[in-house]
Amino acid sequence: MVQFRLPKNSRITEGRTWPGPESAARVKEFRIYRYDPETGDNPRIDTYYIDLDDCGPMVLNALIKIKDEVDSTLTFRRSCREGICGSCAMNIDGENTLACLKPIDEIDGPVKVYPLPHMQVVKDLVPDLTLLYAQHRLIEPWLKTDTPEPEREWLQSKEERARLDGLYECILCFCCATSCPSYWWNSDRYLGPAVLLQAWRWIADSRDEAAGERLDALDDPFRLYRCHTILNCARVCPKGLNPAKAIAEIKKTLAERKL
Repeated sequence: MVQFRLPKNSRITEGRTWPGPESAARVKEFRIYRYDPETGDNPRIDTYYIDLDDCGPMVLNALIKIKDEVDSTLTFRRSCREGICGSCAMNIDGENTLACLKPIDEIDGPVKVYPLPHMQVVKDLVPDLTLLYAQHRLIEPWLKTDTPEPEREWLQSKEERARLDGLYECILCFCCATSCPSYWWNSDRYLGPAVLLQAWRWIADSRDEAAGERLDALDDPFRLYRCHTILNCARVCPKGLNPAKAIAEIKKTLAERKL
């Protein structure tokens, strides 16, 4: 019988436990993924008990408290703390989201915190986003025009500007891409929901004059058509956007162009 096992150094082990204050009335358990490639050790789950009466309401508040007061070796990304920068994207309670927008009180039982799934891990909760950023550069996310630049600004009507609603708000947290099975299977060639939403943002922009060139670059069996409309991307987006709809718009525009 064939047996499949994970590589030895990928099996998650039980790590250290830090108890909470003895006098705390409201204690919450946090189980956090830890991994340091420089040590050669297996990934582990460390457990921390946090006094919620001495902590902010969001998971990010707890992570900052742990790093500042309990275990300074814990590594994660964060910046704005307002759901604007996308830095603190991670998998919390089994779902990709932003730690700064995830209330602790919404989670029953222990708070389980992991890095974004199906990505190489730099350390602890920090995934390697090198490939995703390279794919974002590939779509050339800037205005491309042949018309001479105006003296003041490129003008749009209200209707033209409204076409960008639901697109420009993307903060490139990549919660969507790392929850997409099609991206897990084909990340070397499929651009993924975040990048394709960004691509449609520029195709839909009335000020851009390179729509045909952009569509040509996307008309590929893997770059675009690996999307199977699973809709994980729309479900997990912390900004409430719908990358699957943007991908459908690209496919529709390509089909209309060929008729």
